[in-house]
Amino acid sequence: LSSHTDARGTKEYNEQLSQARAQKCVDYIISQGIPATRIEAAGYGESQPLNKCVDGVWCNERMHQENRRTELRFLAD
Repeated sequence: LSSHTDARGTKEYNEQLSQARAQKCVDYIISQGIPATRIEAAGYGESQPLNKCVDGVWCNERMHQENRRTELRFLAD
C-alpha cells in the first residue's frame, strides 16, 4: 500500500505525512482480519507526482488533489 502527497509543504514533512497515511490504511486493513504479514505501508511523499505539480510550479487545487492519493497493489504469492 503506497501513499502520496502533493508538493506543498517540505519534502521531509510530506514523506512523514504519506508514511503516516499509509500506515493508518494498513492498520485498518489489519483490523479487518488481513494478516499483518500480507501488507506493507510505503510513504512516497511528493516524489511520484501524476502531473507537473512539483516544487516551484503553480497548480490549481484540482491538480494538487490528483497527486494526493493512496494506492493498493495486489501481488501474487
